[in-house]
Amino acid sequence: MSSDRIVVVGGGLAAATFVTRLRELGHDGPVSVFTDEPYPPYERPPLSKDILLDKAGPEDPLVHDLAWYREHDVELRTSSRVLSLERSDRIVITKDDAVPYDTLLLAPGARSRRMAMADDSGAPIAYLRTLEDSLALRKQLREGVRIGIVGGGWIGLEVAAAARIHGAEVTIFESAEQPLLHVLGAQVAQLFAGLHRDHGVDLRTSVTISRIERTAAGHALVHLEDAEPVECDQLVVGIGAELNTELASAAGLSIDDGIRADAHLWTNDPHILTAGDVANVDHPVLGRPVRVEHWDTAKKHGAVAARTALGQDAVADALPYFFTDQYDLGMEYLGSPGPDGFDQVIIRGDTANLQFTAWWLRGDEIVAGMQANDWDAMDQVRRLVGTRIDVERLGNKQVDLSTV
Repeated sequence: MSSDRIVVVGGGLAAATFVTRLRELGHDGPVSVFTDEPYPPYERPPLSKDILLDKAGPEDPLVHDLAWYREHDVELRTSSRVLSLERSDRIVITKDDAVPYDTLLLAPGARSRRMAMADDSGAPIAYLRTLEDSLALRKQLREGVRIGIVGGGWIGLEVAAAARIHGAEVTIFESAEQPLLHVLGAQVAQLFAGLHRDHGVDLRTSVTISRIERTAAGHALVHLEDAEPVECDQLVVGIGAELNTELASAAGLSIDDGIRADAHLWTNDPHILTAGDVANVDHPVLGRPVRVEHWDTAKKHGAVAARTALGQDAVADALPYFFTDQYDLGMEYLGSPGPDGFDQVIIRGDTANLQFTAWWLRGDEIVAGMQANDWDAMDQVRRLVGTRIDVERLGNKQVDLSTV
């Protein structure tokens, strides 16, 4: 199989990790990578973190520079959109040619969910998904500039933190009672809300935007139900992502909240793998399909897909993990409560100084855990998530976590 032709559709971390591992594992056959963007495959976390904070430049998110692809004999086609797949002939079709494959990896990722009201307003609107988006947004984060953010999710909060660090005035418009409420629950969500308010963010929760218009001065005027309108120099929309499943769907692959795959990352076509944000994978540990839009999953999927493509027995069994950095808060989260959710959240530590651990439980099982500014606790998070524990001992702050 080492001489098989392998084609990759995607320009993110899953695609880059996949081709890297192929070469490291000894695959010496042809490898081609197609990405819509003008850059080699790159990582997404720096787009809302280091680039906005001037800690990274446009080259830093790249997984490899162009020279790496040449040196490892990987054909990289940037700004090259794959238009369709011919599964019966095993061919990917672009506007320029048709490229055959023995094995195909689909890792097309996702795109920003658009807000029609904002797009149609003519006001200055920004989204954050691509490297170009990040570089353009960075120019707007300046002292005194009024930044409005629609959505209090991870991207919205990270943009807010970067904007405040640069001295911009920030207003967040969130429809739920708290930011991140559906992810973290009320107890932990309110800590993130307090963090941003303490740093001067005008965080407006339980709000409904009724209209957005462009002012005569070229600004965005955000009209709210039951409140006065808010004028912003720049409005950033962060209301989630839409999966790039069109190519797979048109080719007849199974689609259900992403491209469906087994634990080895095979789709319902024995020659096509999938990975990353778009992959909805049968998780052998959690016992249900899981789709995760985070850096760690993309990286691990890429490695598993490479081994699978080469005929090795590999499964995507890692628990979902993600991290965020906001102001002086660093956080890591592991686990997945899933559709059954959680019954309670137990918090241990010093929430006033934002150094704590949080534990999401369903019955006596820890379904997710997180550490905030308590880096030594992450080993305990990894040990405990997915296990059944004595709930009273976990909730007793006098009991050392290592003995729970």
